[in-house]
Amino acid sequence: MNDKLPLSLFGLSADQISEALNLDKKFQGKQIFQWLVKGATTFDEMTNLSKGLREELTAKMPSVASSKVIETQVEGSATKLAIQLFDGNVIECVLLTDKNDRKTACLSSQVGCAMGCKFCKTATMGMARNLSTEEIIEQYVHLSNITPISHIVYMGMGEPMNNMENVLRSIHYFHDEDTYNISLRRITISTCGIIPGINKLAETGLPIKLAISLVVADDRTRSSLMPVNNLYPLDKLRRALLNFQHKGGKRFTLEYCMLSGVNVDEYAANRLADFTKNLDAVVNLIPWNPAEDLPFETPTTQEIKKFTAFLDDFRVSYTRRYTKGRDINGACGQLASKNISDYELYNDVDDDDDDDDK
Repeated sequence: MNDKLPLSLFGLSADQISEALNLDKKFQGKQIFQWLVKGATTFDEMTNLSKGLREELTAKMPSVASSKVIETQVEGSATKLAIQLFDGNVIECVLLTDKNDRKTACLSSQVGCAMGCKFCKTATMGMARNLSTEEIIEQYVHLSNITPISHIVYMGMGEPMNNMENVLRSIHYFHDEDTYNISLRRITISTCGIIPGINKLAETGLPIKLAISLVVADDRTRSSLMPVNNLYPLDKLRRALLNFQHKGGKRFTLEYCMLSGVNVDEYAANRLADFTKNLDAVVNLIPWNPAEDLPFETPTTQEIKKFTAFLDDFRVSYTRRYTKGRDINGACGQLASKNISDYELYNDVDDDDDDDDK
């Protein structure tokens, strides 16, 4: 047996598994690969392997995954998992079910986030590190052990385009017909506006959906809320999106987190109309989800009604997102892992697709 075993077998091909485990027979690597796709996390579950081989492999590698679920919270159609990584760090991911019963995995790409968006709870963690490909894949595995999943969004903790290599590798794994065979058109990458990442995605030619956390279309206000705007201001971001569109990218989404008294007046609607001109984009209106210690408020129903009336006047195409998972801090902008000691360990519980068109 190879003493230098990988932390995880997820993300490896059948041949790579055979080599990593130093298996005598090539077909055994394929058997293990197939069990991984089914969601197995121990060799004991792989019943078509001989008992002796299972015991030998388990002695060397008690778990085929590098992470484990330490807390599960459920609220209606949303399930949030806290996952402990091999180094003790904790991340969160979410399973969402829409009105058509489609299941979407909302995956994290980093431990924490370095972008510093003022309205986002994840930003208060700071940045610890990027997630590896297998750590991204394992989030999907843990969620799919709850129910089969058809869609993936990289909208969890972290900025996906600052971990582009591992994000793209995980996407290729999810898309592989021998694993989950998820259509690239059912996968969305969200970014706060990292232009090199947008350009790289455009160059790949992959029909992956793109979502931009815009929040507001005024440079001064956006810079005060999102430090990334100082590096990549709105005019440069808009040119990058036009390039993405020119390169064949499909219609993308502009995520607009509505903040009471900040970006829901007539001026904000007018600026948004100017920004979206000639862009094949739809604005996704998201009422801000309350997060502890952050100094913002969710717009009132009346504020939202007035703002959407302005958008109608300016002929801005938009959808409304109806919040899921807010009460378990699993909604947009609420993910932020706690200290490991604050989790109740092993707490068992007895795409455009989530949006409604205007």
